Amino acid sequence: MTADNRHLQAADTLTPTILAVDDNPTALHLLVSILQKQPYRVITATNGLEAMEVLEQQGNNIDAILLDRMMPEMDGMEVTKKVLSNKKLKYIPIIMQTAADKPDEISEGIKAGVFYYLTKPIERKTLLSIVSSAVKEIKQRRALKKEMERHRLSFGLLEVLKGSCRTLDEAESMSSFLANCFPDAERALTGISELLFNAIEHGNLGIDYDQKTELMDSNSWRDEVERRLALPEYTAKKATVIFERKGDSYYLQITDQGKGFNWKSFMEFDPSRASHNHGRGIAMANIIAFDRVIYNEAGNQVTAIMKKQKKSDDYWG
Repeated sequence: MTADNRHLQAADTLTPTILAVDDNPTALHLLVSILQKQPYRVITATNGLEAMEVLEQQGNNIDAILLDRMMPEMDGMEVTKKVLSNKKLKYIPIIMQTAADKPDEISEGIKAGVFYYLTKPIERKTLLSIVSSAVKEIKQRRALKKEMERHRLSFGLLEVLKGSCRTLDEAESMSSFLANCFPDAERALTGISELLFNAIEHGNLGIDYDQKTELMDSNSWRDEVERRLALPEYTAKKATVIFERKGDSYYLQITDQGKGFNWKSFMEFDPSRASHNHGRGIAMANIIAFDRVIYNEAGNQVTAIMKKQKKSDDYWG
């Protein structure tokens, strides 16, 4: 670890911190030069062993990992497996760098748990867009987790709950509350928030995939959501939520007031969307958060199911 990296340990923790890992000095310098022109602190490592050393020491302050796949001593896939098997590190978003002509490597990475990809040669706009999305993801999760811990009471006694939400703030609050109703609250948290956000932004407000891509690129997604929420045609639209516990099974049904969407293409991680700055929420809910996610044919109602006997670490493989 360099002297600069040691200095970062005492730096302002409010500034997002990116761990950039690459054995190529030129490629690493390029990443650092692009990221440091933005409001990011950058810690560097030249191989997987150095990366794991940094993560063990400063993992709580790392907001995203930019990881080269091909490296000596410990490659990107090995680092990914170690990160995702570590209870304290596994929610840090990993952005894997790989060659554009190797879709099989992207598929292998997705199966291992890498949900963001950058293909070489790296473009500045794409890099910043992906990093921004990854940082927002972990910031939201940390905020939801903190809120969830404040709500923790005797949730195991609850059998049926019904409510509704209209805004993103309401969805965040409801997600942290409902997560405590499940036997594995940590696991359920991300899935609930992703499904609720999807019901509001895509369902009730009609923001489609391409529109969200443009909004994320321009860093105006949340502003557009707030703008639409204030329009007369959307003010009465809500997402209805029903939680029910039946024996060892826990059910969450979310219904929006939209026309629906083609949900079938989003149930699994799609390698062709691996380098996009969004579009993985439903797959995360389906594969990571819950044991089963079921949509109605139209796509405006989803039921998520968790079984009590599921072990909290099994879903990372």
